[in-house]
Amino acid sequence: MSVLAILEQRGGVLNRMGFETLGGAARLSGSLGVPLEAAILGDGLGDLPQQVARYGVAKVYAVEHALLAQYTADGYTQAAEQLIRAALIDINPERTKPALVLFPHTYQARDWAPKLATRFGCWLISDVVDARIEAGELCFVRQLFQGKWNADICAPTGSLQFASLQAGAFRAAEPVEAAGEVAAFAVQLDAATIRGKPEEPFREAQRSVDLSSAERIVAVGRGIKEKDNIALAQHLAEAMGAELAASRPICDNGWLPMERQVGSSGQTVAPKLYLALGISGAIQHLVGMKGAKTVVAINSDASAPIFEIADYGVVGDLFQVAPALIDQIKKAKA
Repeated sequence: MSVLAILEQRGGVLNRMGFETLGGAARLSGSLGVPLEAAILGDGLGDLPQQVARYGVAKVYAVEHALLAQYTADGYTQAAEQLIRAALIDINPERTKPALVLFPHTYQARDWAPKLATRFGCWLISDVVDARIEAGELCFVRQLFQGKWNADICAPTGSLQFASLQAGAFRAAEPVEAAGEVAAFAVQLDAATIRGKPEEPFREAQRSVDLSSAERIVAVGRGIKEKDNIALAQHLAEAMGAELAASRPICDNGWLPMERQVGSSGQTVAPKLYLALGISGAIQHLVGMKGAKTVVAINSDASAPIFEIADYGVVGDLFQVAPALIDQIKKAKA
């Protein structure tokens, strides 16, 4: 039995969410006490499988075929089905039977992963934000009503399950010293069975700011009080070498552009450091930033929900704390 992470690549480059999927898959494989495997579909993958093998994966399957060069739901489903069935019916005795198949919750995975799960008489548990083992069952957590409610979906461990992991919900895997094995897996595909005609990949609207790739973020909330005070947060962000972001009320008021909004209706981020200035911590905002490795909160309200998830908290006036931080950072750099 194993956990199998099916990763997404384009042009031989792994989707950034793939590393988060590997991180979540590693956590679950550790809890279950089973090996972690990965699979990459495409054609001309180059050394990408070898790169993935450095991220704590026992074995990486390179599934290459000319009909996988461009994504189609039919082609990917057929290829992945063959890979999984090779384990389930012991065509290849060296394969480890997967009990859990995971995907990054991307636009592409949303298109074909439910189709694949259906081939095995299973459902896809989509947009998972957490998972745990409870009373012999593997329980997935997904959010409802823009993060206001959490729903648990549980099934006995060992039964085949499919799930996609939400961006930012799990910390990205880190490379390890020992690399796993890389193995080619041959699939049989017929062009006549692939009904879709590949077109240009879906592209999100171009943003001038991509907060999802920022290592450090300074985010402001209602506690900033006035638009003119945004300059203070900007100065702090510049001193830290960070991007400036905001909660929804700030963007709704037009104090910062919508592309800088973090939350369920904005961008999902997972920086190394997230500094929250005057943000109370409404669930809609936490959904977008809980993947941060370190959260520092500054808020005058000691009972603000943001302190429940913060690694470090300062109960105080941000108009006193932020300038002091700027001064200390400048002195450290001098």
